[in-house]
Amino acid sequence: MMRRISQSLWFLLAVAFLIEAWCWDHLEPIVARIVALIPLREFKAWLAQRIEGLSPAMTLPVFLVPVAPLYPLKLFALALIAQGHLLAGLAIFLFLQVVGLGVVAFIFDVTKPKLLQMRWFAAAYHWLIALRAKAHALVAPSIAAIKAKIAAALRGDGHGWGARTLRMIGRLRRRVRAAR
Repeated sequence: MMRRISQSLWFLLAVAFLIEAWCWDHLEPIVARIVALIPLREFKAWLAQRIEGLSPAMTLPVFLVPVAPLYPLKLFALALIAQGHLLAGLAIFLFLQVVGLGVVAFIFDVTKPKLLQMRWFAAAYHWLIALRAKAHALVAPSIAAIKAKIAAALRGDGHGWGARTLRMIGRLRRRVRAAR
């Protein structure tokens, strides 16, 4: 029993980790678009010049400090959820999560070369990359099974309302992709 609970917990942690990693991966193009719209390129170049003169250890606060103010705001959002304001709290929390990921992606892009010069940071970075690969391996069979069931439903192997709904969703997804 404990083994099944442990496996379920690790599976849920892997899914949460992969969701964060997916957000990280997909936020980079959005940040690039924002950078193109506002003068962040100049700021990024200015920041890179300032970081160039810093030691790797002094670069760490440049990476960590910008996201620190978000944590009290996230606690506020969680407090709203706890007080019954589910939508407001969830909206604030998700907005702060996206902002935090954007800021971290932007700052990490500038500070990564210096940060990776520190052995412990490089080890932690490579450990996280390996952890991400393990999480993918853990979740991959479940994702494949879900995709197979959805594909079977979209092919019409299923019957009833669920199959029709999935076919409609599939058509909608194809139209959206074609419009891009």
